[in-house]
Amino acid sequence: MPQTVSFTKGHGTGNDFVIVPDPDGRLELSDDQVAVLCDRRFGIGADGVLRVVRADSIDEGAEAAASGAEWFMDYRNADGSAAEMCGNGIRVFARYLMEVGWASLDAGPLAIGTRAGVKTLTRSELGIEVDLGSFAIEDGDVLVRARGIGAPRPGLGIDVGNPHVVVALPDTRELDGLDLSAQPQLHPEPRHGANVEFVVPADPLVRDGVGSIRMRVFERGVGETLSCGTGVAAAALAVRHWAGPAAPDHWSVDVPGGTLGVRMPEVDGTRHVLLSGPATLVYSGEVTLA
Repeated sequence: MPQTVSFTKGHGTGNDFVIVPDPDGRLELSDDQVAVLCDRRFGIGADGVLRVVRADSIDEGAEAAASGAEWFMDYRNADGSAAEMCGNGIRVFARYLMEVGWASLDAGPLAIGTRAGVKTLTRSELGIEVDLGSFAIEDGDVLVRARGIGAPRPGLGIDVGNPHVVVALPDTRELDGLDLSAQPQLHPEPRHGANVEFVVPADPLVRDGVGSIRMRVFERGVGETLSCGTGVAAAALAVRHWAGPAAPDHWSVDVPGGTLGVRMPEVDGTRHVLLSGPATLVYSGEVTLA
């Protein structure tokens, strides 16, 4: 039978989501239902779905619940597939929790469970900041083929809780000329796929101790998006890696949907990557699912 559910539409620098409250974990969304919700012509339209569920009400949230996190972000890509993490999505998720009175950042950090582990959020000058945790830079290059850049380019694999391949381009002309209506081809293809970021460093790269880059992204299971939070973090990490030991730990990343901040402090002796930026709720309503 058709089922009517409440939803809220939100976005972080244009990376948009359908937020579905399901605190007791009673709602099971099929891949097809998620895809319809995200369809920009026949549904609400979004890059993904954020199901808001208590950590102790979903099997995947058991570890988060044991660590004391009350909420779990069940994130699904626009094609219905489950994803480990979403840097913009988790900030929008936190904004929703605060808006409905289920959580607060006023009393200190907010812990939220994800498939990539528990993430901690705090307030920042740009809006909300999430500690994405430690990261891994992969050995060897991945060859990336994409429309509009001619010959294949080497990409750097970076894992920030979900997989990314970052490609450096020489100038904004080439970045703007990319055709990301088709999925870039990766060789070798990562086992679980990857988001692909194309970046151009600013000139000069560093100003007043802050590095600056521009980025476009193709998200697996979605397509090109106006922004990708974990992709922004991966792009900044890649350029910092290429720039060498004198590169800064603070970065400003421009994406088609706006500007996000990245920093890489040491936390308990381990280098972490933190992402900050706005999170906006647009409207709420009800939708009937077939």
